[in-house]
Amino acid sequence: MDLRARVPAVVGAAVVAMTVVSAVACGRPASASQAPQAQPAAADNVTVPAALAVPAGQQLVATLNVDQGSQVYTCTGGAWTLKEPAAVLKSGTEEFLHTAGPQWISTNDGSAVTGATSATMAAPGAIPQLLLKATAHRGDGLLGSVSYIQRLDTHGGVAPAGTCNAGAQQAVGYSAQYRFYAPTTQ
Repeated sequence: MDLRARVPAVVGAAVVAMTVVSAVACGRPASASQAPQAQPAAADNVTVPAALAVPAGQQLVATLNVDQGSQVYTCTGGAWTLKEPAAVLKSGTEEFLHTAGPQWISTNDGSAVTGATSATMAAPGAIPQLLLKATAHRGDGLLGSVSYIQRLDTHGGVAPAGTCNAGAQQAVGYSAQYRFYAPTTQ
């Protein structure tokens, strides 16, 4: 069975957002709220703020950039709140799905990691940069031993401005670089 079929479906606006982001990547026009995403810098050009540094004893095991992605917001009590991310991260042949949890799932080996925010740093006009600590794992593949995740070089993804109608959803495109760390092997 295809791993994408086993991943909980991203419903409503997230599916629309992925379609729009794909259309943008193919050169088709997008609406103003779904403008083309800026591409994050290469791994060696991204500066890691000290507040988001991983603890000693960790080694970098993967660096992936958002290939297609949205932050999906829902209207609760007249205000936009984050519902979930809906993104595909890529680097070479490596591909991860990024979903609610937050969770990252490798489409190559089925491994997964779920994390919780450990540190955050504001990014002007964009969602914050983050350091996340792993809280759960699945499988023995690449993500099965990840202990920390950094979200760096963020662009876009900020909640829509203004009031909204209860239950409404809106996907906002974003880009970022994600770095995955595992304990250094002795």
